[in-house]
Amino acid sequence: MAVAKRRPPEDRRELILDAAGKVFFEQGFSATSVDAVIARVGGSKRTIYNEFGSKEGLFTALVERCADTAISALIQNEAQGHDVRTTMIAFGSQLLQVYQTDDLIGIFRTSLVEAERFPRLARTVYEKGPGRAASYLTRVLEDAKARGEIKVIDCASVANHFVSMIRGNQYLKVVLGLRAPLTGSEANAFVKSAVDLCLYGIVAPNSPKRKK
Repeated sequence: MAVAKRRPPEDRRELILDAAGKVFFEQGFSATSVDAVIARVGGSKRTIYNEFGSKEGLFTALVERCADTAISALIQNEAQGHDVRTTMIAFGSQLLQVYQTDDLIGIFRTSLVEAERFPRLARTVYEKGPGRAASYLTRVLEDAKARGEIKVIDCASVANHFVSMIRGNQYLKVVLGLRAPLTGSEANAFVKSAVDLCLYGIVAPNSPKRKK
Protein backbone atom coordinates (compact mmCIF):
# COMPACT_ATOMS: atom_id res chain seq x y z
CA MET A 1 0.00 0.00 0.00
CA ALA A 2 1.37 3.41 -0.96
CA VAL A 3 2.21 5.76 1.88
CA ALA A 4 0.91 9.32 1.48
CA LYS A 5 3.68 11.86 1.39
CA ARG A 6 3.61 14.59 4.03
CA ARG A 7 3.55 18.12 2.69
CA PRO A 8 6.55 20.34 3.49
CA PRO A 9 5.85 22.80 6.35
CA GLU A 10 5.90 25.79 3.99
CA ASP A 11 3.25 24.17 1.76
CA ARG A 12 1.14 23.36 4.80
CA ARG A 13 1.40 26.96 5.95
CA GLU A 14 0.21 28.24 2.58
CA LEU A 15 -2.75 25.86 2.60
CA ILE A 16 -3.76 27.07 6.08
CA LEU A 17 -3.53 30.70 4.97
CA ASP A 18 -5.54 29.95 1.83
CA ALA A 19 -8.28 28.37 3.95
CA ALA A 20 -8.17 31.16 6.52
CA GLY A 21 -8.51 33.78 3.80
CA LYS A 22 -11.69 32.15 2.51
CA VAL A 23 -13.21 31.86 5.99
CA PHE A 24 -12.35 35.45 6.99
CA PHE A 25 -13.79 36.65 3.66
CA GLU A 26 -17.05 34.76 4.22
CA GLN A 27 -17.53 35.19 7.97
CA GLY A 28 -15.49 38.17 9.18
CA PHE A 29 -13.03 38.14 12.06
CA SER A 30 -15.42 37.77 15.02
CA ALA A 31 -17.41 34.90 13.54
CA THR A 32 -14.36 33.02 12.28
CA SER A 33 -13.07 30.25 14.50
CA VAL A 34 -9.95 28.16 14.29
CA ASP A 35 -12.25 25.15 14.04
CA ALA A 36 -13.79 26.63 10.88
CA VAL A 37 -10.34 26.95 9.31
CA ILE A 38 -9.48 23.38 10.29
CA ALA A 39 -12.72 22.18 8.74
CA ARG A 40 -11.49 23.63 5.40
CA VAL A 41 -7.90 22.47 5.49
CA GLY A 42 -7.81 19.55 7.92
CA GLY A 43 -5.27 19.02 10.67
CA SER A 44 -5.50 20.10 14.28
CA LYS A 45 -5.78 23.21 16.42
CA ARG A 46 -2.32 22.48 17.75
CA THR A 47 -0.82 22.87 14.28
CA ILE A 48 -2.39 26.30 13.81
CA TYR A 49 -1.56 27.53 17.29
CA ASN A 50 2.04 26.30 17.00
CA GLU A 51 2.45 28.08 13.66
CA PHE A 52 0.47 31.28 14.21
CA GLY A 53 -0.12 31.56 17.97
CA SER A 54 -3.76 32.63 17.78
CA LYS A 55 -6.60 33.58 15.44
CA GLU A 56 -5.20 37.13 15.41
CA GLY A 57 -1.77 35.75 14.52
CA LEU A 58 -3.35 33.83 11.65
CA PHE A 59 -5.05 37.01 10.41
CA THR A 60 -1.78 38.97 10.70
CA ALA A 61 0.10 36.31 8.72
CA LEU A 62 -2.52 36.57 6.00
CA VAL A 63 -2.05 40.37 5.82
CA GLU A 64 1.73 39.98 5.69
CA ARG A 65 1.51 37.43 2.87
CA CYS A 66 -0.56 39.83 0.78
CA ALA A 67 1.92 42.66 1.46
CA ASP A 68 4.88 40.43 0.56
CA THR A 69 3.28 39.64 -2.80
CA ALA A 70 2.68 43.33 -3.58
CA ILE A 71 6.14 44.47 -2.50
CA SER A 72 7.88 41.72 -4.47
CA ALA A 73 7.28 43.73 -7.66
CA LEU A 74 9.19 46.67 -6.21
CA ILE A 75 12.07 44.47 -5.10
CA GLN A 76 12.33 42.70 -8.45
CA ASN A 77 12.19 45.84 -10.60
CA GLU A 78 14.61 47.75 -8.39
CA ALA A 79 17.07 44.85 -8.47
CA GLN A 80 16.90 44.86 -12.28
CA GLY A 81 17.73 48.57 -12.38
CA HIS A 82 14.51 49.71 -14.02
CA ASP A 83 13.62 53.40 -14.11
CA VAL A 84 11.22 54.78 -11.51
CA ARG A 85 8.19 54.88 -13.84
CA THR A 86 8.61 51.25 -14.91
CA THR A 87 9.09 50.23 -11.29
CA MET A 88 6.01 52.12 -10.11
CA ILE A 89 3.85 50.67 -12.90
CA ALA A 90 4.93 47.14 -11.99
CA PHE A 91 4.34 47.84 -8.29
CA GLY A 92 0.96 49.50 -8.90
CA SER A 93 -0.19 46.62 -11.08
CA GLN A 94 0.83 44.05 -8.49
CA LEU A 95 -0.72 46.10 -5.69
CA LEU A 96 -4.02 46.44 -7.55
CA GLN A 97 -4.08 42.73 -8.30
CA VAL A 98 -3.44 41.84 -4.66
CA TYR A 99 -6.00 44.36 -3.39
CA GLN A 100 -8.67 42.73 -5.56
CA THR A 101 -8.14 39.18 -4.25
CA ASP A 102 -10.76 37.69 -1.96
CA ASP A 103 -8.14 37.61 0.81
CA LEU A 104 -7.52 41.35 0.75
CA ILE A 105 -11.16 42.31 0.20
CA GLY A 106 -12.04 40.15 3.18
CA ILE A 107 -9.26 41.75 5.24
CA PHE A 108 -10.41 45.30 4.46
CA ARG A 109 -14.07 44.52 5.08
CA THR A 110 -13.18 42.83 8.35
CA SER A 111 -10.95 45.65 9.55
CA LEU A 112 -13.61 48.27 8.81
CA VAL A 113 -16.34 46.35 10.61
CA GLU A 114 -14.20 45.25 13.55
CA ALA A 115 -12.01 48.33 14.03
CA GLU A 116 -13.87 49.59 17.11
CA ARG A 117 -13.95 46.22 18.85
CA PHE A 118 -10.46 45.17 17.75
CA PRO A 119 -8.35 48.35 17.33
CA ARG A 120 -5.13 46.35 17.41
CA LEU A 121 -6.38 44.34 14.45
CA ALA A 122 -7.08 47.52 12.47
CA ARG A 123 -3.61 48.85 13.28
CA THR A 124 -2.07 45.58 12.14
CA VAL A 125 -3.93 45.75 8.82
CA TYR A 126 -2.65 49.27 8.18
CA GLU A 127 0.94 48.81 9.37
CA LYS A 128 1.50 45.41 7.74
CA GLY A 129 -0.43 46.31 4.58
CA PRO A 130 -0.78 49.82 3.06
CA GLY A 131 1.65 51.37 5.55
CA ARG A 132 4.36 48.85 4.73
CA ALA A 133 3.78 49.20 0.99
CA ALA A 134 4.05 53.01 1.22
CA SER A 135 7.20 52.78 3.34
CA TYR A 136 8.92 50.54 0.83
CA LEU A 137 7.88 52.76 -2.08
CA THR A 138 9.22 55.76 -0.15
CA ARG A 139 12.65 54.15 -0.09
CA VAL A 140 12.46 53.41 -3.83
CA LEU A 141 11.56 57.07 -4.50
CA GLU A 142 14.37 58.29 -2.24
CA ASP A 143 16.81 56.18 -4.27
CA ALA A 144 15.41 57.63 -7.51
CA LYS A 145 15.77 61.12 -6.05
CA ALA A 146 19.39 60.42 -5.14
CA ARG A 147 20.02 59.35 -8.75
CA GLY A 148 18.52 62.62 -9.99
CA GLU A 149 15.64 60.79 -11.64
CA ILE A 150 12.94 62.72 -9.77
CA LYS A 151 12.75 66.06 -8.02
CA VAL A 152 10.49 65.68 -5.03
CA ILE A 153 10.83 67.03 -1.53
CA ASP A 154 8.65 64.62 0.41
CA CYS A 155 8.91 61.10 -0.99
CA ALA A 156 6.80 59.68 1.85
CA SER A 157 3.84 61.90 0.90
CA VAL A 158 4.10 60.87 -2.76
CA ALA A 159 4.26 57.19 -1.78
CA ASN A 160 1.19 57.52 0.44
CA HIS A 161 -0.69 59.39 -2.27
CA PHE A 162 0.14 56.68 -4.81
CA VAL A 163 -0.95 53.78 -2.60
CA SER A 164 -4.16 55.70 -1.80
CA MET A 165 -4.85 56.25 -5.50
CA ILE A 166 -4.63 52.53 -6.22
CA ARG A 167 -7.05 52.00 -3.34
CA GLY A 168 -9.41 54.74 -4.53
CA ASN A 169 -12.99 54.90 -5.81
CA GLN A 170 -12.65 52.18 -8.45
CA TYR A 171 -11.33 49.78 -5.82
CA LEU A 172 -14.06 50.85 -3.40
CA LYS A 173 -16.63 49.81 -6.01
CA VAL A 174 -14.99 46.37 -6.14
CA VAL A 175 -15.03 46.05 -2.34
CA LEU A 176 -18.71 47.07 -2.25
CA GLY A 177 -19.56 44.59 -4.98
CA LEU A 178 -20.62 47.34 -7.39
CA ARG A 179 -18.31 46.24 -10.18
CA ALA A 180 -16.02 43.42 -11.21
CA PRO A 181 -12.28 43.69 -10.47
CA LEU A 182 -10.20 45.76 -12.89
CA THR A 183 -8.25 43.52 -15.24
CA GLY A 184 -6.34 43.61 -18.52
CA SER A 185 -6.14 46.88 -20.42
CA GLU A 186 -8.47 48.65 -17.99
CA ALA A 187 -6.25 47.82 -15.02
CA ASN A 188 -3.12 48.76 -16.99
CA ALA A 189 -4.54 52.15 -17.99
CA PHE A 190 -5.70 52.81 -14.42
CA VAL A 191 -2.27 52.10 -12.93
CA LYS A 192 -0.40 54.10 -15.58
CA SER A 193 -2.70 57.07 -14.96
CA ALA A 194 -1.94 56.95 -11.23
CA VAL A 195 1.81 56.69 -11.88
CA ASP A 196 1.85 59.59 -14.34
CA LEU A 197 -0.22 61.79 -12.03
CA CYS A 198 2.33 61.16 -9.27
CA LEU A 199 5.35 61.72 -11.50
CA TYR A 200 4.16 64.49 -13.81
CA GLY A 201 0.92 65.99 -12.45
CA ILE A 202 -1.60 67.58 -14.81
CA VAL A 203 -0.48 71.22 -15.02
CA ALA A 204 1.60 72.01 -18.12
CA PRO A 205 5.26 72.69 -17.26
CA ASN A 206 5.17 76.12 -18.93
CA SER A 207 1.77 77.13 -17.55
CA PRO A 208 1.74 80.53 -15.74
CA LYS A 209 -0.54 78.89 -13.20
CA ARG A 210 2.16 76.39 -12.26
CA LYS A 211 3.68 77.12 -8.86
CA LYS A 212 7.40 76.78 -8.40
